[in-house]
Amino acid sequence: MINFENELKKFRPSLEIEDAEEIIYNQDLDDMADILVGLIKEARTEDAGRHSAPKYK
Repeated sequence: MINFENELKKFRPSLEIEDAEEIIYNQDLDDMADILVGLIKEARTEDAGRHSAPKYK
């Protein structure tokens, strides 16, 4: 039978997990609002480029 008290005493967190946690928390990630604003700006730029193209006679 497993003695959970002894197993908990032996537990040591993995160093790789702690490193990954620090990297993840320190990243500046875009949220959905940032992504949508970027997509809207990109669509407007593409739309403006289509309308400003020279018209041939």
